[in-house]
Amino acid sequence: NPMNPVHLHLVLNHLPVVGALFTFVLLVVALLKRSEELKRASLLFVVLVALVALPAYLTGEPAEEVAETLPGIPEALLERHEEVAQWALIAQVALGIFALLGLAIFRRGKPVSNRFAGVLLVLMLGAGGLLGWTANLGGQLRHPEIRAHQPATTMATEPGGP
Repeated sequence: NPMNPVHLHLVLNHLPVVGALFTFVLLVVALLKRSEELKRASLLFVVLVALVALPAYLTGEPAEEVAETLPGIPEALLERHEEVAQWALIAQVALGIFALLGLAIFRRGKPVSNRFAGVLLVLMLGAGGLLGWTANLGGQLRHPEIRAHQPATTMATEPGGP
């Protein structure tokens, strides 16, 4: 069976989230080991995660069109997921551009400064947080048990609520 838009979106959207976590850990290890090679590799992976975030985001709209036809999908939650995903994409692409700039500045054997790497780590926390929030909202779309912490009045207005 060929993949439908929802399946494709679900396959792709895990890559930026997991990639961002992997890249963050890689940069921390690079700093602890004082490894220029690992610092450069982490900058490259930041760029790659930004590139992967784009198709993950672009498959969201076709997936939304399918999801809107399914029972039990709260429209407000779907819209919130889309809104946060937009901010996550902007943050991740900006982070990728920053890392690309770092690769250009620190080329040909010039060491990646710890100050640059530290700023990158802080920015990675922000972008990674947005990716995680986006993923959490996306998970809530088909897993109402995750939404169980919401007030009963919110759940009661959702299709499939109590």
